[in-house]
Amino acid sequence: MNKINVLVIDDSAVVRQTLCSILKEDPGIGKIVSAQDPISAAQKMKTFIPDVITLDVEMPRMDGITFLRKLMSQHPIPVVMCSSLTTENSQSTFKALEYGAVDIIEKPKIGAKNFLEESKIKIIDAVKAASKANLKKLTKSRSVAPKMSADVVEKSRTSKAMIQTTEKVVLVGASTGGTEALRILLEGFPENSPGIVIVQHMPENFTSSFAQRLDSLCSISVKEAENGDSVVPGRAIIAKGNKHLLIKRSGARYYVEVKNGPLVSRHRPSVDVLFRSGANYVGGNAIGVIMTGMGDDGAKGLFEMKKNGAYTIAQDEATCVVFGMPKVAIDLGAVDAVLPLESISKHVMNKVMKNE
Repeated sequence: MNKINVLVIDDSAVVRQTLCSILKEDPGIGKIVSAQDPISAAQKMKTFIPDVITLDVEMPRMDGITFLRKLMSQHPIPVVMCSSLTTENSQSTFKALEYGAVDIIEKPKIGAKNFLEESKIKIIDAVKAASKANLKKLTKSRSVAPKMSADVVEKSRTSKAMIQTTEKVVLVGASTGGTEALRILLEGFPENSPGIVIVQHMPENFTSSFAQRLDSLCSISVKEAENGDSVVPGRAIIAKGNKHLLIKRSGARYYVEVKNGPLVSRHRPSVDVLFRSGANYVGGNAIGVIMTGMGDDGAKGLFEMKKNGAYTIAQDEATCVVFGMPKVAIDLGAVDAVLPLESISKHVMNKVMKNE
C-alpha cells in the first residue's frame, strides 16, 4: 500500500510543526513537506507533488482560497482546509468547499491535551479520506483512541414494535464530500417535505454557518440543532459540531436531543448514534439515507433502522466523493435502494406521498 505524501501550508510555524508531528505518527503517511504560504508551496511543488494538501485560509502573499482556485484549474490535488474557525473563516471555507476542497479540519489548539488527542484521529482520518477522494465528483506509532460503538451514547432497544403513523422522518448521515452533497439533497426537497435530521461530520463552530448557508438556498428551513427542537415537516435540523444528535419521541411528537459523549465510530457527532436513536424511537416511520464519506460510521445504525422497519437509501458510487460509508452499509445488507445523489430527494418524496 502506497503511503500518502502531504504538503502542509500554514503561515504559523507552530501549527505547521504540530500538524507535521501528528501526521508523522501514522504509518500510512509518507513524506511531509511544509510551507509558510502558497508562493513558497508552489516553489516546493516543482520537485514534490503531494497526494494531499492541508491549506490555511488566511495567509500572507496569497490567501488559501485564491491558491485553491489556481490549483484546481491547473493541477487538481485533494485539499483539506485547515481553519481557525472564526466566523469570517467559516464563510471563506464554505466557498473553498464549493471550489473543490474535500474537507475541513480544525487547527490544533496547542496545550489542550484532550483536544489534541481527538484532533489526531480527526486530522489523520481527514487526510486519509482526502487521498481517496474522486475530485471529479466534487462539485463546484502512537495508538489512536479505541473505536467505540453507539452503545456508549444510546443503547439499542430490543423491542421491534413501533406504531406506524402517517408522519415520516428522514435521517441523513454524511462525511467527506457531504457539505456540497447535502446542499444538492436539501435543495431537492419541497416545502412539504417530511422533517429531516442530519449528521454531517464537521468541526465545532462551523455547523451554525453551514445551516444558515443551506437555509438561504433551500425551500425548506434549515437550522443547527438545539436541544428539544421539534422535528416538523419542512425543516431540516443539522447536528452541532462536537455534539452527538439523537431523535426521540414523546407521544406523536418527534424532537432532537443534543448530547455530549465520547467519539463513536471515530466521530462526534456520529451517524451511528443518530441512526441508533432512529431505530429505537422512529422505527417504520423513518427513512434513512447514508451518503458520501470515508469509513463505516452509520452502516451499523442503518442496519438497525432497516431491521426495525425503516426504508433505507445509500448514495451510489458514481456520485460519491468517497464511496466508503455507503459501500459498508450496502455490503452489510442495510440498504433497500442505491441511488445517484440527484435522485434521492425525489425518491424520498415519492415514498412519503405513497405512504409506503
